[in-house]
Amino acid sequence: MQTYATHRRFNPLFHFVAMPIFMVNLVLAAIHLYRQPSATSAWLLVVAFGLVLVLGVSRQQAVTVQDRVIRLEERLRLQALAPQLAGKIDTFTRRQLVSLRFASDAELPDLARRVLAGEFAKPGDIKRAVTTWRPDHLRV
Repeated sequence: MQTYATHRRFNPLFHFVAMPIFMVNLVLAAIHLYRQPSATSAWLLVVAFGLVLVLGVSRQQAVTVQDRVIRLEERLRLQALAPQLAGKIDTFTRRQLVSLRFASDAELPDLARRVLAGEFAKPGDIKRAVTTWRPDHLRV
């Protein structure tokens, strides 16, 4: 069962395989450049840094697309469950909508009103206020 404490998700291939390999490669390239300075060693460090950037950017792009889908999903849920809030949907931030994703249909309208009233300082506060957790096992 997913809760606030367990909702963060790690992608094992990304977090525990690819990123450590690329980071170790970056460190080794830096050590190699330090011990044997040359244009080739410098280029290897640049390439290693570029690989880390590519991996990080690809992860960020996946999360951004996922957040856009969640934003659309939450807009549709709010329109269906709280039509009186339909005109205020654009006032929610992306992070607020992503946080509301975990609220059950029964508590979403009230929680959304509380968010609009400025009751929560951070998105984590919204998640902690959810009493009936709606798990999202498909997060990237």
